[in-house]
Amino acid sequence: MTALNRVPSLLTRAGTASALTLAAVGGTIVAPGLVSEAEAATHGTKALKIAASKKGSPYGYGAVGPHRFDCSGLTLYSYKRVGKKLPRTAAQQYNKTRHVSKSNRTRGDLVFFHSGRNVYHVGIYAGKNKIWHAPKRGTVVRLEKIWTNSVWYGRVR
Repeated sequence: MTALNRVPSLLTRAGTASALTLAAVGGTIVAPGLVSEAEAATHGTKALKIAASKKGSPYGYGAVGPHRFDCSGLTLYSYKRVGKKLPRTAAQQYNKTRHVSKSNRTRGDLVFFHSGRNVYHVGIYAGKNKIWHAPKRGTVVRLEKIWTNSVWYGRVR
């Protein structure tokens, strides 16, 4: 009998709490279909590189690429290229991500700028308190320092 064949009987004897521990440690045996943190980080890193490759592309209201972008169009385009689907607007994207704290943010996470409870802008975290984003009319996709503390972070699943 192989180790893989014994997993169900081990889980039955071990109980639910141990099964959850095994899922956290062992990964996909118990919870297929869930994306691990490492996989999310890989997607994020790839999306970040795609956003950076669009440096200098002009801002276009409502534009989703490949030559012009608005803020959420850049994030949508970058993640779509790595096989991840995001909704169209910054606010919708915030609602679709797994929210993470500033201390747990990683390169490739989305940075959501808000006023009160309203999300009005999004970029992709590049590390060192900087984002790639399409700022506003008359500008281009660029790397810029995060200019406010009124931000939330989200990880694409």
